[in-house]
Parts: sequence; C-alpha cells; structure tokens
Amino acid sequence: MDEILLNLVENLATPILFLIVAISIYTLGKGADILVEEAVTLSVRWKVPKVVIGATIVSLGTTLPEATVSVMAAINGNPDLALGNAVGSIICDTGLILGLAAILSPLPLDKSMTKRQGSIQFFSGVLLIVASLPWSHLSDFGMKNGHLSRTWGFIFLGLLFTYLYRTIKWSKSEKSSEEEIEVDESSNALVLLKIFGGIALVILSSKFLIPTVETIAMRMGIPQSIIAATLVAFGTSLPELVTAITAVKRGHGELAIGNVIGADILNVLFVVGAAASVTPGGLNVPIYFYKLQFPVMLLILGLFKIYTIFSKKEIKRWQGAILLGFYIAYTVYSYVGINY
Repeated sequence: MDEILLNLVENLATPILFLIVAISIYTLGKGADILVEEAVTLSVRWKVPKVVIGATIVSLGTTLPEATVSVMAAINGNPDLALGNAVGSIICDTGLILGLAAILSPLPLDKSMTKRQGSIQFFSGVLLIVASLPWSHLSDFGMKNGHLSRTWGFIFLGLLFTYLYRTIKWSKSEKSSEEEIEVDESSNALVLLKIFGGIALVILSSKFLIPTVETIAMRMGIPQSIIAATLVAFGTSLPELVTAITAVKRGHGELAIGNVIGADILNVLFVVGAAASVTPGGLNVPIYFYKLQFPVMLLILGLFKIYTIFSKKEIKRWQGAILLGFYIAYTVYSYVGINY
C-alpha cells in the first residue's frame, strides 16, 4: 500500500500535495481526539484503569499495521524486516514518544498497574534478546548472525494471548483510582466502534501524510538518505505519537503510558511472533543488532522501568528529556556512517 500511495502522489502537482498534507494533519488530529475520548469513556464505564485500556485495545489497534506489514514482508521473502521494525519501534516508542509526552506534561503513574505492565514490557525485551542469541555457536558470538526460530514465534504468540487474558483479569481484581468523568450515553458497542474508527482515521491519515511529505521533500532537493532516516522511520510510529500527545493534552497521561507499554509488548509478542511463525526458517538476526539495537533497547526499557519503580506519582519532564536524549543519540549514531 505504501508503494502504491507513493507512486500516486508522485504524479500530483505540488499545490495538491500541500493540500493533502493539510487535510491529513487535520484528520490525524481528529482521529486521535476520537480515539482518546472514547478510550477514556470505556475506561470509566468498565471501571478499568486508563493505563490498561491503553496497553490493550489502543495499542492493539495502533500496532496492527506494523504486524501486517511484517507478516507480509516475511511471506514475501524478507523476514528480517520484522525484527528491525519491532526493535526500532520499541526504541522509538519508549525514547521518542514517552520522552516527548513527559516533556509536554509530567505523566501520572498508576503505580501498581504500571509496575506490573512495565515488568512485562522489560522482560519481553529481554526474552527477545535471549531467543535471538546464537545458542548453537555461542563461541562465535559477535562474529556470526543469530537466529530466531519459528518455534519461538509460536511461543511469542502463545504469550501474547496469555498477556491479554491476564491483563484483563488483573484489571478486574483492582479498584480503579480514575477520577469521575462525564461520558456520553452511547452503547458500549458504539463506543468500541468509535475507538476503532479513530484508530483507522489515525492510521490512514499517517499513510497519506508520510509519502506526500516525502515527495515534497524530494522535489525540494532533500537527499533520499535524509528522508529515509527521518520521515520514513518517523512515519511508522506516527499513530502512537499522535495518540500519546493528544492524551497528554487532554489530561490523560496514563493512557499515553499504557499505549507505549502495550505497543512495546506487542512489538515483541505480536509483530515478531507473527512474522517468525509464518517463516519456516525463522528470522535472521544480523550481528549489528547485538552491538547497537539490542543494547539500546535494553537501556531505554531499563531506564523506563526504573522510573516506574522509583517515581512517586509521575514521570517528570527531566526524566522524559533523558529518554528523548538517548533516542536522539541512538538515531544520530545509526546514521553517521558507522560500520557494524
């Protein structure tokens, strides 16, 4: 779909492209508004903490396109894309998105749920690294590619269903500390329909926005390498970013935290799990993942885990700035021509 859209917009006049950008930005914001508002409505009605709604329904919706792209890439003979997509998204979600969200406004913590979900988030990252280690030739570690087997793919999918089931059970066993919020009288089915409509609007808007901006950038003479390192990489996390910022602006920071935690977990269990399970030979793990991607992923996840343990009530702006700083350093380091 991305390639079709890119070919389509390349043939349009530049004024039309700017019009598409304006419309896409508007619908992106409206979709995020609908998504956040209805997710909060569901949280209040079901008496489920917003962090849980963000970690399940919202993150499932915003992660679904990445899973679809990864599975199709694996089926079409490019399975390695799935691992890079998942690890890169985890680093971006936790570093860029949570960092920016916390800088905009301190993010309130639902301590018990965030600690629990944060532990699953951290250990999902650890499990991905463990599953990707070259166990058959550990003596050559750092010199040969690793491998994530198809069996691990099925294990990840099994853990995905366990995670979703246990999260729902946990949320019902704890009293929600949510404030009283006036919500509309729509039926639960209609609220869910609006949530998925908001998700669809966010995703479709971002799908149109990125290739359009990319085409405008090329016409302005911006190098392809710069475009690939910024616009394309940024576009894959745009739904989560817009949703998080909208949630923070509306005073629902817990929803932003839940969305990022859930997206990180799903990037391992859903995106990697689905891609590995449909690939008979499993996923190849390039050497540079052990030298850069995995260490940075573990560092950022570990830092966020420390925040959830030791922060009393919220993630502060300076803590968000540190997360964002690590993400910027990682991005710069990745694109300065360093040989792995």
